[in-house]
Amino acid sequence: MRRPRPIRRLVDGRPDDSGRTISRRLTLLMAPAITLANAVGGTVVLLLAMFVVPLPDIGDQSTALVANFIAFGVFLGFACAVGVVWGYRRLSPMREWLRADRKPDEDEQRLALRAPRRILLVNGFLWMLAVVVFTTVNFLFSSSLALVVAIVVALGGMTTTAVAYLISERLLRPVVARALSQRPLEQPVTAGIVPRALAAWALGTGVPVFGLVLVAIASLSGFDVNETQVAVTTLCLGAVSLAVGLLTTWQASRGTADPVMSVREALNRVEAGDFEAEVPVFDGSELGLLQSGFNRMASGLREREEIRELFGRQVGSDVAKAAMEQGTEMGGETREAAVLFTDIVGSTSLAQDRPPHEVVEMLNEFFAVVVNVVEEQGGWINKFEGDAALAVFGAPIPLDDAADRALAAARMLAERLAEEVPDLTAGIGVSGGTVLAGNVGAEQRFEYTVIGDPVNEAARLTELAKDEDGHVLASCEVVGQAGEEEAARWEAGEEAELRGRSQPTRLARPQRSGSSG
Repeated sequence: MRRPRPIRRLVDGRPDDSGRTISRRLTLLMAPAITLANAVGGTVVLLLAMFVVPLPDIGDQSTALVANFIAFGVFLGFACAVGVVWGYRRLSPMREWLRADRKPDEDEQRLALRAPRRILLVNGFLWMLAVVVFTTVNFLFSSSLALVVAIVVALGGMTTTAVAYLISERLLRPVVARALSQRPLEQPVTAGIVPRALAAWALGTGVPVFGLVLVAIASLSGFDVNETQVAVTTLCLGAVSLAVGLLTTWQASRGTADPVMSVREALNRVEAGDFEAEVPVFDGSELGLLQSGFNRMASGLREREEIRELFGRQVGSDVAKAAMEQGTEMGGETREAAVLFTDIVGSTSLAQDRPPHEVVEMLNEFFAVVVNVVEEQGGWINKFEGDAALAVFGAPIPLDDAADRALAAARMLAERLAEEVPDLTAGIGVSGGTVLAGNVGAEQRFEYTVIGDPVNEAARLTELAKDEDGHVLASCEVVGQAGEEEAARWEAGEEAELRGRSQPTRLARPQRSGSSG
């Protein structure tokens, strides 16, 4: 299976890093990531509890404050330690196949794609436990205090789980890319654009606004909220909104923008003609489906380009282009064209005297010269017939100087064959006139070809040319169709009765002193 060519550098590493390297990087960075997420959540809790949410009056407020601070410090350390250990245990199977540098099975791939969700659940469970613990502790002092603290801790838990999810999702991109490079994504398995945007909104806007709502509820409920407290509350919530909102919005936007940008860069490469462009699929949501969809599209374009190139080699680039632009209707149209036919002398004895592979090598050398000369003069090879070739000038692309080109190609071909393939001798015949050019055959199998008297005449001239010194003959009619410069390079000769033709043909030969053009 072809591995994706890198489009964008994956976070914290290269797309072609080994599984062992990715596993080592994951081991080093996962603990700081989980600790950072809990630190952000803890900061939110402290800001809300100390400066934002009005606390009810209780008798022994200092004792309650000390108890909450101690419990909060113990919990935060516990949450970081347990979150890291638990997270590593849940990700252990994923790290095993990475270290082994092997293809993951279906369960291991699913684990890699859902790893951010597992980390979210681990942290979510720990903070739900914190809500229960802090509610119980503060209920001993006051039911109102327990309710307020429970809400504050719950908001901190929301922050922690969302930040942990966004950071781990980005951190695990190389793992996801490696898993999806082995098994393509068929349906979304992780949170997509909408959940990410909602998480960013909840932390950047929802939590601060909810804090203001709590202040308003407290004021309406009889709590003593003065102007200074309102100002401090607004300042703290603004700081939370700016800091946490920036972090989560940046993570969520990059989570959306990076896959789109990778596809955009790949599209630019395809637009420039690079059909080998692929993107590493590092997202398990609908964005990953977009990346996978691009790769399937690129694969289809590569296949189409390969078929088009193969089709062009089989029938000629001009015929292939005309077929793609105009369709492939059966039948044809009359054209004024020139035809060049060439056939090897003594091909039967050649096949008898030499081994097959050597005969094929010689034929390929022969046809390489024929194709090169014909294409250089603007013609195309209509077909190869064993040891013979039929070239056409003026169809399917009309040429005003088809006769000139065909006659020049015949002269050049005779010279180059004598120099480059001296072991083979070939007769060359040229004719011109009205032909029928089009698709001949059946709907399920046909070919583009030319039919008409010039084709037959060129084939018969080739038979006579095999016995000529220069091995090149043309009809005087096609020489008469050429311009003065090319016609001057040929001299008229005798008439000859060609097999299968009722009218004699006046022969023309290249002048021995003529230029090769």
